[in-house]
Amino acid sequence: MASPHASPSPRPPRPNTAFRTLRGQRSPGEFAALVRRAAREIGEQVSCDARYIGRVESGEIRCPNYAYERVFRHMFPGREPADMGFLPRAAVRGRGAHKRDGAPSAHIESPADGRTSGAGGTSDEESDVLRRAFMTGGTAAVAAVSLAGVADARPRRHAGEAEAAAVEQAVRRIRLLDDRHGADALYRRAARPLRAAYDLLDAETRRRSVADRLHTGAGELAISVGWLAHDSGRFSDARSHYAEALATARLAGDPALEAHAFCNTAFLARDAGRPREAVRAAQAAQQAGRRLGSARLMSLLSLREAGGWSRLDDRAACEAALLRARSLFDRGVSDADPEWMTFFGEAELEGLEAQCWSALGDRARAVAHGERAVALADPHFARNIALYTAQLADDLAQGGAPEAAAAAGGRVLELLGQVQSTRIRGMLGSTVRSLRPHGGDSFVASFLTRHQRLRASA
Repeated sequence: MASPHASPSPRPPRPNTAFRTLRGQRSPGEFAALVRRAAREIGEQVSCDARYIGRVESGEIRCPNYAYERVFRHMFPGREPADMGFLPRAAVRGRGAHKRDGAPSAHIESPADGRTSGAGGTSDEESDVLRRAFMTGGTAAVAAVSLAGVADARPRRHAGEAEAAAVEQAVRRIRLLDDRHGADALYRRAARPLRAAYDLLDAETRRRSVADRLHTGAGELAISVGWLAHDSGRFSDARSHYAEALATARLAGDPALEAHAFCNTAFLARDAGRPREAVRAAQAAQQAGRRLGSARLMSLLSLREAGGWSRLDDRAACEAALLRARSLFDRGVSDADPEWMTFFGEAELEGLEAQCWSALGDRARAVAHGERAVALADPHFARNIALYTAQLADDLAQGGAPEAAAAAGGRVLELLGQVQSTRIRGMLGSTVRSLRPHGGDSFVASFLTRHQRLRASA
Protein backbone atom coordinates (compact mmCIF):
# COMPACT_ATOMS: atom_id res chain seq x y z
CA MET A 1 0.00 0.00 0.00
CA ALA A 2 1.37 3.41 -0.93
CA SER A 3 2.58 5.75 1.77
CA PRO A 4 0.27 8.69 2.50
CA HIS A 5 3.11 10.96 1.42
CA ALA A 6 4.06 9.13 -1.76
CA SER A 7 3.80 10.80 -5.14
CA PRO A 8 0.77 9.78 -7.20
CA SER A 9 1.26 7.43 -10.10
CA PRO A 10 2.66 9.16 -13.19
CA ARG A 11 0.12 7.31 -15.32
CA PRO A 12 -2.70 9.46 -16.69
CA PRO A 13 -6.02 9.25 -14.82
CA ARG A 14 -8.49 6.60 -15.93
CA PRO A 15 -11.64 8.03 -17.59
CA ASN A 16 -14.83 7.74 -15.56
CA THR A 17 -17.02 5.93 -18.10
CA ALA A 18 -19.78 5.24 -15.56
CA PHE A 19 -20.32 8.96 -14.96
CA ARG A 20 -20.15 9.64 -18.68
CA THR A 21 -22.97 7.12 -19.15
CA LEU A 22 -25.09 8.97 -16.59
CA ARG A 23 -24.75 12.17 -18.64
CA GLY A 24 -26.34 10.44 -21.61
CA GLN A 25 -27.03 12.60 -24.66
CA ARG A 26 -26.81 15.90 -22.80
CA SER A 27 -23.88 18.24 -23.41
CA PRO A 28 -21.53 18.87 -20.46
CA GLY A 29 -23.05 22.35 -20.11
CA GLU A 30 -26.61 21.04 -20.07
CA PHE A 31 -25.69 18.35 -17.54
CA ALA A 32 -23.93 20.92 -15.35
CA ALA A 33 -27.15 22.98 -15.35
CA LEU A 34 -29.06 19.89 -14.12
CA VAL A 35 -26.49 19.43 -11.35
CA ARG A 36 -26.94 23.03 -10.20
CA ARG A 37 -30.73 22.65 -10.28
CA ALA A 38 -30.56 19.45 -8.23
CA ALA A 39 -28.32 21.19 -5.72
CA ARG A 40 -30.86 23.95 -5.24
CA GLU A 41 -33.58 21.36 -4.66
CA ILE A 42 -31.76 20.07 -1.58
CA GLY A 43 -30.33 23.37 -0.36
CA GLU A 44 -26.73 22.77 -1.48
CA GLN A 45 -24.49 25.26 -3.26
CA VAL A 46 -22.22 23.98 -6.04
CA SER A 47 -20.63 25.98 -8.85
CA CYS A 48 -20.84 23.22 -11.42
CA ASP A 49 -19.95 24.01 -15.02
CA ALA A 50 -18.95 22.11 -18.16
CA ARG A 51 -15.31 22.19 -17.09
CA TYR A 52 -16.10 20.40 -13.84
CA ILE A 53 -18.06 17.70 -15.68
CA GLY A 54 -15.12 17.25 -18.03
CA ARG A 55 -12.70 16.83 -15.13
CA VAL A 56 -14.90 14.18 -13.56
CA GLU A 57 -15.31 12.26 -16.81
CA SER A 58 -11.59 12.42 -17.58
CA GLY A 59 -10.85 10.88 -14.19
CA GLU A 60 -9.05 13.96 -12.87
CA ILE A 61 -11.57 14.16 -10.04
CA ARG A 62 -11.66 10.67 -8.55
CA CYS A 63 -13.92 11.47 -5.59
CA PRO A 64 -16.43 14.37 -5.28
CA ASN A 65 -16.55 16.55 -2.19
CA TYR A 66 -19.37 16.07 0.30
CA ALA A 67 -21.65 18.67 -1.30
CA TYR A 68 -21.36 17.16 -4.77
CA GLU A 69 -21.80 13.65 -3.36
CA ARG A 70 -25.12 14.66 -1.78
CA VAL A 71 -26.24 16.25 -5.05
CA PHE A 72 -25.31 13.19 -7.12
CA ARG A 73 -27.12 10.89 -4.68
CA HIS A 74 -30.19 13.10 -5.04
CA MET A 75 -29.95 13.02 -8.84
CA PHE A 76 -29.47 9.25 -9.02
CA PRO A 77 -31.40 7.63 -6.13
CA GLY A 78 -30.17 4.22 -5.12
CA ARG A 79 -26.72 4.66 -6.64
CA GLU A 80 -23.61 4.77 -4.48
CA PRO A 81 -20.58 6.88 -5.48
CA ALA A 82 -18.87 3.66 -6.61
CA ASP A 83 -21.78 3.06 -9.03
CA MET A 84 -21.02 6.46 -10.52
CA GLY A 85 -17.38 5.57 -11.10
CA PHE A 86 -15.90 7.27 -8.03
CA LEU A 87 -13.31 5.86 -5.66
CA PRO A 88 -13.90 5.72 -1.88
CA ARG A 89 -12.83 8.92 -0.17
CA ALA A 90 -10.39 7.07 2.08
CA ALA A 91 -8.74 5.43 -0.91
CA VAL A 92 -8.27 8.75 -2.66
CA ARG A 93 -6.82 10.39 0.41
CA GLY A 94 -4.54 7.41 0.83
CA ARG A 95 -2.84 8.37 -2.40
CA GLY A 96 -1.62 11.54 -0.70
CA ALA A 97 -3.22 14.92 -0.49
CA HIS A 98 0.02 16.46 -1.71
CA LYS A 99 3.01 15.57 -3.80
CA ARG A 100 6.45 15.49 -2.24
CA ASP A 101 7.13 19.05 -3.37
CA GLY A 102 3.93 20.29 -1.70
CA ALA A 103 1.97 20.65 -4.93
CA PRO A 104 -1.64 19.42 -4.92
CA SER A 105 -2.57 15.98 -6.11
CA ALA A 106 -4.86 15.86 -9.13
CA HIS A 107 -7.12 13.33 -7.38
CA ILE A 108 -8.42 15.40 -4.44
CA GLU A 109 -11.29 17.79 -4.96
CA SER A 110 -11.58 20.90 -2.79
CA PRO A 111 -14.87 20.80 -0.87
CA ALA A 112 -15.42 24.49 -1.39
CA ASP A 113 -15.41 24.84 -5.13
CA GLY A 114 -14.73 21.57 -6.86
CA ARG A 115 -11.11 22.38 -7.70
CA THR A 116 -8.11 20.35 -6.62
CA SER A 117 -6.96 21.15 -3.13
CA GLY A 118 -3.49 22.39 -2.40
CA ALA A 119 -1.46 24.34 0.10
CA GLY A 120 -3.78 26.89 1.59
CA GLY A 121 -6.79 24.99 0.20
CA THR A 122 -10.08 24.67 1.99
CA SER A 123 -10.58 21.87 4.48
CA ASP A 124 -13.67 19.67 4.87
CA GLU A 125 -14.34 21.35 8.21
CA GLU A 126 -14.14 24.86 6.71
CA SER A 127 -16.48 23.82 3.92
CA ASP A 128 -19.04 22.60 6.46
CA VAL A 129 -18.78 25.89 8.35
CA LEU A 130 -19.39 27.84 5.15
CA ARG A 131 -22.28 25.60 4.18
CA ARG A 132 -23.94 26.05 7.58
CA ALA A 133 -23.48 29.80 7.28
CA PHE A 134 -25.14 29.80 3.88
CA MET A 135 -28.05 27.74 5.19
CA THR A 136 -28.72 29.32 8.57
CA GLY A 137 -26.92 32.65 8.91
CA GLY A 138 -28.29 36.12 8.38
CA THR A 139 -27.08 38.03 5.35
CA ALA A 140 -24.41 40.03 7.12
CA ALA A 141 -23.12 37.00 9.01
CA VAL A 142 -23.02 34.91 5.85
CA ALA A 143 -21.10 37.60 4.01
CA ALA A 144 -18.57 37.86 6.81
CA VAL A 145 -17.88 34.12 6.76
CA SER A 146 -18.02 33.43 3.06
CA LEU A 147 -15.86 36.33 1.87
CA ALA A 148 -13.18 35.87 4.50
CA GLY A 149 -10.84 33.77 2.35
CA VAL A 150 -9.76 36.59 0.08
CA ALA A 151 -10.35 39.46 2.52
CA ASP A 152 -7.84 38.00 4.96
CA ALA A 153 -5.17 37.81 2.27
CA ARG A 154 -2.13 40.05 2.72
CA PRO A 155 0.07 41.51 -0.01
CA ARG A 156 2.70 38.90 -0.80
CA ARG A 157 5.66 38.41 -3.09
CA HIS A 158 4.35 35.22 -4.70
CA ALA A 159 0.89 34.04 -5.73
CA GLY A 160 -0.12 30.62 -6.96
CA GLU A 161 -3.03 28.24 -7.53
CA ALA A 162 -4.43 28.65 -4.01
CA GLU A 163 -4.67 32.44 -4.33
CA ALA A 164 -6.25 32.24 -7.79
CA ALA A 165 -8.79 29.70 -6.51
CA ALA A 166 -9.62 31.91 -3.51
CA VAL A 167 -10.41 34.87 -5.76
CA GLU A 168 -12.58 32.72 -8.02
CA GLN A 169 -14.47 31.32 -5.05
CA ALA A 170 -15.10 34.82 -3.65
CA VAL A 171 -16.78 35.72 -6.95
CA ARG A 172 -19.05 32.66 -6.76
CA ARG A 173 -19.99 33.34 -3.14
CA ILE A 174 -20.88 36.96 -3.78
CA ARG A 175 -23.10 35.94 -6.70
CA LEU A 176 -24.84 33.29 -4.64
CA LEU A 177 -25.49 35.69 -1.77
CA ASP A 178 -26.78 38.38 -4.13
CA ASP A 179 -29.17 35.91 -5.79
CA ARG A 180 -30.66 35.13 -2.41
CA HIS A 181 -30.49 38.39 -0.48
CA GLY A 182 -29.84 41.36 -2.77
CA ALA A 183 -26.99 43.82 -2.65
CA ASP A 184 -27.53 46.27 0.20
CA ALA A 185 -26.04 44.20 3.04
CA LEU A 186 -23.15 42.90 0.94
CA TYR A 187 -21.59 45.86 -0.82
CA ARG A 188 -19.31 47.27 1.85
CA ARG A 189 -18.17 43.82 2.98
CA ALA A 190 -17.32 42.84 -0.58
CA ALA A 191 -15.02 45.83 -1.15
CA ARG A 192 -12.35 44.33 1.12
CA PRO A 193 -11.79 41.08 -0.79
CA LEU A 194 -11.74 43.14 -4.00
CA ARG A 195 -8.82 45.20 -2.70
CA ALA A 196 -7.06 42.00 -1.68
CA ALA A 197 -7.61 40.47 -5.13
CA TYR A 198 -6.05 43.47 -6.86
CA ASP A 199 -3.11 43.38 -4.44
CA LEU A 200 -2.45 39.85 -5.69
CA LEU A 201 -1.99 41.15 -9.24
CA ASP A 202 1.29 42.73 -8.10
CA ALA A 203 2.58 39.44 -6.73
CA GLU A 204 5.08 37.34 -8.68
CA THR A 205 3.59 34.28 -10.39
CA ARG A 206 5.63 31.40 -11.77
CA ARG A 207 3.11 30.41 -14.45
CA ARG A 208 1.26 32.46 -17.02
CA SER A 209 -1.89 30.41 -16.44
CA VAL A 210 -1.98 31.51 -12.78
CA ALA A 211 -1.44 35.16 -13.74
CA ASP A 212 -4.29 34.92 -16.26
CA ARG A 213 -6.60 33.38 -13.65
CA LEU A 214 -5.74 36.13 -11.16
CA HIS A 215 -6.50 38.86 -13.71
CA THR A 216 -9.77 37.25 -14.78
CA GLY A 217 -10.75 36.57 -11.16
CA ALA A 218 -9.97 40.13 -10.05
CA GLY A 219 -11.90 41.53 -13.01
CA GLU A 220 -14.93 39.33 -12.34
CA LEU A 221 -14.78 40.29 -8.67
CA ALA A 222 -14.75 43.97 -9.66
CA ILE A 223 -17.85 43.38 -11.79
CA SER A 224 -19.59 41.54 -8.94
CA VAL A 225 -18.81 44.33 -6.48
CA GLY A 226 -19.85 46.86 -9.10
CA TRP A 227 -23.19 45.11 -9.45
CA LEU A 228 -23.68 45.24 -5.67
CA ALA A 229 -23.07 49.00 -5.86
CA HIS A 230 -25.43 49.30 -8.85
CA ASP A 231 -28.27 47.38 -7.19
CA SER A 232 -27.90 49.36 -3.97
CA GLY A 233 -28.14 52.70 -5.79
CA ARG A 234 -24.44 53.67 -5.70
CA PHE A 235 -24.14 54.40 -9.41
CA SER A 236 -20.83 56.30 -9.32
CA ASP A 237 -19.19 53.48 -7.35
CA ALA A 238 -20.58 50.93 -9.80
CA ARG A 239 -19.24 52.88 -12.77
CA SER A 240 -15.78 52.95 -11.19
CA HIS A 241 -15.76 49.20 -10.53
CA TYR A 242 -16.92 48.37 -14.06
CA ALA A 243 -14.24 50.64 -15.51
CA GLU A 244 -11.65 48.85 -13.37
CA ALA A 245 -12.85 45.49 -14.68
CA LEU A 246 -12.72 46.74 -18.28
CA ALA A 247 -9.16 48.01 -17.82
CA THR A 248 -8.18 44.63 -16.36
CA ALA A 249 -9.77 42.85 -19.34
CA ARG A 250 -7.89 45.00 -21.82
CA LEU A 251 -4.62 44.51 -19.93
CA ALA A 252 -5.05 40.73 -19.87
CA GLY A 253 -6.41 40.47 -23.43
CA ASP A 254 -9.51 38.69 -22.09
CA PRO A 255 -12.50 39.11 -24.46
CA ALA A 256 -14.88 37.22 -22.12
CA LEU A 257 -14.14 39.59 -19.25
CA GLU A 258 -14.36 42.57 -21.62
CA ALA A 259 -17.81 41.48 -22.84
CA HIS A 260 -19.00 41.05 -19.25
CA ALA A 261 -17.69 44.48 -18.19
CA PHE A 262 -19.36 46.20 -21.16
CA CYS A 263 -22.58 44.24 -20.52
CA ASN A 264 -22.84 45.58 -16.98
CA THR A 265 -21.78 49.07 -18.08
CA ALA A 266 -24.68 49.08 -20.54
CA PHE A 267 -27.11 48.02 -17.82
CA LEU A 268 -25.82 50.74 -15.48
CA ALA A 269 -25.98 53.42 -18.15
CA ARG A 270 -29.59 52.53 -18.88
CA ASP A 271 -30.56 52.79 -15.20
CA ALA A 272 -28.57 56.00 -14.75
CA GLY A 273 -30.44 57.77 -17.56
CA ARG A 274 -27.66 57.58 -20.20
CA PRO A 275 -29.40 55.51 -22.90
CA ARG A 276 -27.03 56.35 -25.76
CA GLU A 277 -24.11 55.16 -23.66
CA ALA A 278 -26.13 52.01 -22.90
CA VAL A 279 -26.51 51.28 -26.61
CA ARG A 280 -22.83 51.92 -27.35
CA ALA A 281 -21.65 49.78 -24.43
CA ALA A 282 -23.96 46.92 -25.42
CA GLN A 283 -22.68 47.06 -28.99
CA ALA A 284 -19.08 47.05 -27.75
CA ALA A 285 -19.93 44.02 -25.60
CA GLN A 286 -21.30 42.24 -28.66
CA GLN A 287 -18.14 42.99 -30.60
CA ALA A 288 -16.04 41.37 -27.86
CA GLY A 289 -18.52 38.54 -27.31
CA ARG A 290 -18.68 37.37 -30.94
CA ARG A 291 -15.35 35.62 -30.48
CA LEU A 292 -16.66 33.44 -27.66
CA GLY A 293 -19.22 31.29 -29.50
CA SER A 294 -22.03 31.68 -26.93
CA ALA A 295 -25.46 32.38 -28.42
CA ARG A 296 -26.92 32.91 -24.94
CA LEU A 297 -24.33 35.59 -24.20
CA MET A 298 -25.11 37.36 -27.46
CA SER A 299 -28.82 37.14 -26.63
CA LEU A 300 -28.30 38.91 -23.31
CA LEU A 301 -26.11 41.57 -24.93
CA SER A 302 -28.81 42.19 -27.54
CA LEU A 303 -31.29 42.69 -24.70
CA ARG A 304 -28.95 45.24 -23.14
CA GLU A 305 -28.93 47.08 -26.46
CA ALA A 306 -32.73 46.88 -26.65
CA GLY A 307 -32.94 48.43 -23.19
CA GLY A 308 -30.98 51.45 -24.39
CA TRP A 309 -33.08 51.85 -27.53
CA SER A 310 -36.30 51.64 -25.50
CA ARG A 311 -35.24 54.59 -23.36
CA LEU A 312 -34.39 56.54 -26.50
CA ASP A 313 -37.98 55.81 -27.58
CA ASP A 314 -36.67 54.16 -30.78
CA ARG A 315 -39.29 51.44 -31.12
CA ALA A 316 -38.01 50.04 -34.43
CA ALA A 317 -34.42 49.62 -33.18
CA CYS A 318 -35.68 48.16 -29.89
CA GLU A 319 -37.92 45.62 -31.63
CA ALA A 320 -35.06 44.58 -33.94
CA ALA A 321 -32.77 43.98 -30.95
CA LEU A 322 -35.50 42.06 -29.12
CA LEU A 323 -36.11 39.85 -32.13
CA ARG A 324 -32.38 39.15 -32.42
CA ALA A 325 -32.21 38.35 -28.71
CA ARG A 326 -35.01 35.78 -28.95
CA SER A 327 -33.52 34.16 -32.04
CA LEU A 328 -30.16 33.78 -30.30
CA PHE A 329 -31.76 32.55 -27.08
CA ASP A 330 -33.61 29.82 -28.98
CA ARG A 331 -30.30 28.31 -30.09
CA GLY A 332 -29.99 26.96 -26.56
CA VAL A 333 -27.18 26.59 -24.07
CA SER A 334 -23.64 25.56 -24.94
CA ASP A 335 -20.32 24.83 -23.26
CA ALA A 336 -19.19 28.31 -24.32
CA ASP A 337 -21.74 30.04 -22.06
CA PRO A 338 -19.93 32.00 -19.31
CA GLU A 339 -20.36 30.77 -15.74
CA TRP A 340 -21.71 34.14 -14.59
CA MET A 341 -24.74 33.76 -16.86
CA THR A 342 -26.48 31.13 -14.72
CA PHE A 343 -29.21 33.70 -13.95
CA PHE A 344 -30.07 34.14 -17.63
CA GLY A 345 -32.96 31.83 -18.41
CA GLU A 346 -36.35 32.32 -19.99
CA ALA A 347 -37.61 34.25 -16.96
CA GLU A 348 -34.86 36.84 -17.30
CA LEU A 349 -35.49 37.09 -21.04
CA GLU A 350 -39.16 37.83 -20.35
CA GLY A 351 -38.32 40.25 -17.55
CA LEU A 352 -35.91 42.30 -19.65
CA GLU A 353 -38.38 42.42 -22.54
CA ALA A 354 -41.08 43.59 -20.13
CA GLN A 355 -38.82 46.48 -19.09
CA CYS A 356 -38.37 47.48 -22.73
CA TRP A 357 -42.11 47.57 -23.46
CA SER A 358 -42.67 49.47 -20.23
CA ALA A 359 -40.15 52.13 -21.25
CA LEU A 360 -41.85 52.37 -24.66
CA GLY A 361 -45.20 52.94 -22.91
CA ASP A 362 -46.81 49.71 -24.08
CA ARG A 363 -48.11 48.61 -20.69
CA ALA A 364 -50.22 45.73 -22.01
CA ARG A 365 -47.20 44.02 -23.55
CA ALA A 366 -45.12 44.84 -20.49
CA VAL A 367 -47.68 43.17 -18.22
CA ALA A 368 -47.90 40.08 -20.45
CA HIS A 369 -44.13 39.57 -20.43
CA GLY A 370 -43.89 40.48 -16.74
CA GLU A 371 -46.45 37.84 -15.80
CA ARG A 372 -44.49 35.23 -17.74
CA ALA A 373 -41.26 36.30 -16.02
CA VAL A 374 -42.80 35.82 -12.57
CA ALA A 375 -44.34 32.48 -13.53
CA LEU A 376 -41.06 31.15 -14.95
CA ALA A 377 -38.76 32.47 -12.22
CA ASP A 378 -36.47 29.99 -10.51
CA PRO A 379 -37.18 29.98 -6.73
CA HIS A 380 -33.40 30.04 -6.15
CA PHE A 381 -33.17 33.61 -7.48
CA ALA A 382 -35.20 35.39 -4.80
CA ARG A 383 -33.91 38.81 -5.78
CA ASN A 384 -35.00 38.30 -9.39
CA ILE A 385 -38.47 37.16 -8.33
CA ALA A 386 -38.82 40.36 -6.30
CA LEU A 387 -37.54 42.39 -9.25
CA TYR A 388 -39.91 40.86 -11.81
CA THR A 389 -42.86 41.23 -9.44
CA ALA A 390 -42.02 44.86 -8.65
CA GLN A 391 -41.80 45.65 -12.36
CA LEU A 392 -45.13 43.89 -12.92
CA ALA A 393 -46.77 45.82 -10.07
CA ASP A 394 -45.68 49.14 -11.54
CA ASP A 395 -46.88 48.23 -15.04
CA LEU A 396 -50.23 47.11 -13.65
CA ALA A 397 -50.59 50.37 -11.73
CA GLN A 398 -49.66 52.46 -14.79
CA GLY A 399 -51.94 50.30 -16.96
CA GLY A 400 -55.07 50.99 -14.91
CA ALA A 401 -55.32 47.80 -12.80
CA PRO A 402 -54.88 49.12 -9.24
CA GLU A 403 -56.11 46.03 -7.36
CA ALA A 404 -53.87 43.69 -9.36
CA ALA A 405 -50.99 46.11 -8.82
CA ALA A 406 -51.64 46.13 -5.07
CA ALA A 407 -51.65 42.32 -5.01
CA ALA A 408 -48.31 42.15 -6.85
CA GLY A 409 -46.92 44.88 -4.61
CA GLY A 410 -47.96 42.87 -1.56
CA ARG A 411 -45.94 39.91 -2.83
CA VAL A 412 -42.91 42.18 -3.16
CA LEU A 413 -43.36 43.36 0.43
CA GLU A 414 -43.20 39.74 1.58
CA LEU A 415 -39.98 39.18 -0.37
CA LEU A 416 -38.35 42.33 1.02
CA GLY A 417 -37.97 40.53 4.32
CA GLN A 418 -35.44 38.31 2.55
CA VAL A 419 -34.14 40.55 -0.25
CA GLN A 420 -32.38 43.85 0.38
CA SER A 421 -32.23 45.93 -2.80
CA THR A 422 -32.47 49.68 -3.08
CA ARG A 423 -33.41 49.34 -6.74
CA ILE A 424 -36.40 47.09 -5.98
CA ARG A 425 -37.58 49.35 -3.15
CA GLY A 426 -37.39 52.28 -5.54
CA MET A 427 -39.54 50.46 -8.10
CA LEU A 428 -42.08 49.64 -5.41
CA GLY A 429 -42.09 53.27 -4.35
CA SER A 430 -43.11 54.24 -7.89
CA THR A 431 -46.05 51.81 -7.67
CA VAL A 432 -47.11 53.30 -4.35
CA ARG A 433 -47.17 56.81 -5.83
CA SER A 434 -49.30 55.58 -8.73
CA LEU A 435 -51.76 53.87 -6.39
CA ARG A 436 -52.32 56.70 -3.90
CA PRO A 437 -55.18 58.22 -5.95
CA HIS A 438 -56.90 54.82 -5.59
CA GLY A 439 -56.62 54.78 -1.79
CA GLY A 440 -60.39 54.62 -1.45
CA ASP A 441 -60.27 51.01 -2.62
CA SER A 442 -59.95 48.85 0.51
CA PHE A 443 -57.59 46.39 -1.17
CA VAL A 444 -55.28 49.17 -2.35
CA ALA A 445 -55.51 50.93 1.02
CA SER A 446 -54.39 47.76 2.80
CA PHE A 447 -51.30 47.52 0.57
CA LEU A 448 -50.45 51.20 1.09
CA THR A 449 -50.70 50.75 4.85
CA ARG A 450 -48.43 47.69 4.79
CA HIS A 451 -45.89 49.59 2.70
CA GLN A 452 -45.93 52.52 5.11
CA ARG A 453 -45.37 50.21 8.07
CA LEU A 454 -42.41 48.58 6.32
CA ARG A 455 -40.85 51.96 5.62
CA ALA A 456 -41.36 53.03 9.23
CA SER A 457 -39.68 49.91 10.57
CA ALA A 458 -36.73 50.06 8.17
